[in-house]
Amino acid sequence: MINREQEFADVAITQTASLLRFARRLTSDPWAAEDLVQETFMRAWRGFDQFRGGTNARAWLFRILLNNFYGQARKGRLTLVSLDETDKAGANGNGASLEVTEALARLPEDQRAALMLGVVEGFTCREISEMLGIPIGTVMSRLSRARLAMRIKLGLQEPRGSARQKVYSEESR
Repeated sequence: MINREQEFADVAITQTASLLRFARRLTSDPWAAEDLVQETFMRAWRGFDQFRGGTNARAWLFRILLNNFYGQARKGRLTLVSLDETDKAGANGNGASLEVTEALARLPEDQRAALMLGVVEGFTCREISEMLGIPIGTVMSRLSRARLAMRIKLGLQEPRGSARQKVYSEESR
């Protein structure tokens, strides 16, 4: 019989790299990201008796991380990601990676979270909807807008109509 600690390790600890990658994109400080993941594991451990085996542990952990992040951001303990020297150093000198990092950092927080969860972490729209506590249509809209904004910011698509006005007005700020 597997003990509780081993079950937690099998379910939760295996997600460390994904959680850390996501936390680094949410925060501007790699140390804050590590603290955020550590706090996520502490909260997950405390609530592990409520976790139902066979459900999506990964989505459960990401939801805990997001709740913790938003709670700390409201209290002023964490700030949203900004492009700083930490991000530039994280690109390892790769110009394309830096360009993507910069474009991602300029997305609104709600679009960046949806894009990271959907594209980078591979969650479905339904899973993202459950994690963020928003309707699935809103997730699809945020993903669509984030993808369009990324294509425009990376020069892969010309802005058209209201998208052009929005991108140019954001850049003039």
